[in-house]
Amino acid sequence: MKYGLIGEKLGHSYSKVLHGLLADYEYDLLPMPPETVADFMQTNTLGGFNVTIPYKQKVIPFLADMSETAREIGSVNTVIRRSDGSYFGDNTDAYGFDMLCKSIGADFAGRKVLILGSGGTSRTAVCVVRRQGGRPLVVSRSGENNYDNLHLHLDADYIINTTPVGMYPGVEAAPVDLERFSGLKGVVDVIYNPMRTRLVQQAELLGIPATGGLKMLVYQAVRAAEQFAGKPIALQKAVEAEASLRAASMNLVLVGMPGCGKSTLGKELAALLGREAVDTDEVIAREAGRTIPEIFAGEGEEGFRKRETEVIRRLGSGVGRILLTGGGAVIRPENRKALRQNGFVVHITRSLDLLAMDGRPLSKDRAALDRLWQQRQSLYAETADCTISNEAAPRECAERIQEAWNEALRS
Repeated sequence: MKYGLIGEKLGHSYSKVLHGLLADYEYDLLPMPPETVADFMQTNTLGGFNVTIPYKQKVIPFLADMSETAREIGSVNTVIRRSDGSYFGDNTDAYGFDMLCKSIGADFAGRKVLILGSGGTSRTAVCVVRRQGGRPLVVSRSGENNYDNLHLHLDADYIINTTPVGMYPGVEAAPVDLERFSGLKGVVDVIYNPMRTRLVQQAELLGIPATGGLKMLVYQAVRAAEQFAGKPIALQKAVEAEASLRAASMNLVLVGMPGCGKSTLGKELAALLGREAVDTDEVIAREAGRTIPEIFAGEGEEGFRKRETEVIRRLGSGVGRILLTGGGAVIRPENRKALRQNGFVVHITRSLDLLAMDGRPLSKDRAALDRLWQQRQSLYAETADCTISNEAAPRECAERIQEAWNEALRS
């Protein structure tokens, strides 16, 4: 049997890749305009299909039956053809969302949960929170609970963002300021592009368990694939599918002091991982048509930092690369956020006595290096997901980075 995904615009869908990783049936993307949906529902020969916006309600009149979950949420994202040719509709988004929340240990029982947004995903969140005994409160722009009276709900235990605020390309936006909430136990953002929205990043800085939405995407597909294939999907296969999708959606980023060996490690990692290594300083110099020392001499450090921020903003929004940053890349908060949004960030450390100094405008001697370290060490720690010492052979250090990367992809 063949399966697929219907929707109006499917250019950025991961569904074909995901189902290919989870099962061995044929699965295709089937974009279609609204006026053709009825004809499709009456004439297609698929064994089943997934449904995405804007057709999650539009298919309901063609169904013979629906799951309790689909009825409660009021939308369908998975349709199965029964042996008699009739359709059964389910909503596997709820299972995916539940798995997403469990990944940060969320326990909604008896808790006040702010759900930002009032669309279809909001209804899914409300369903899951209620089933766990939580108290969902929907916040919308014009509803009874809105962003103008958010001060009434600063005692919330959890915040769930189901709005598109913070999604690429508007990655610098966040729907709320988490510092206003004093007792948050967790933050869930259903957005997965970027992998870490500004909301998730702020939660991490505040020490609040938080997650982006990739796991929801994966596990709604797992539950749909189980219904299509008629058998359970092995947990290991689901974990590997998530890791594969996460790897394709992320950069591996190296930060650290000038001369700590990031460029050399980048070459080793490129060979190990089969990824392009991009040195931000090299990009800056190439685009400026001058060397880094020449940029410092002509434009000062401020001029260089301005160029650096633009390059990091651009590269940080992409995926699939190894990004090698200059020693001062972490100085600006906007750089730290840009590097982390789609990046697994590794802080490379090395004894100050071993750091190279040639051609480095801000680290001309040991005293200068020591001052830089004192100024930057906390910023490296804030930016990085892990720290790895580079005082062994480059290949050995690169292999340790690879191990940390692989572990992060499966977390």
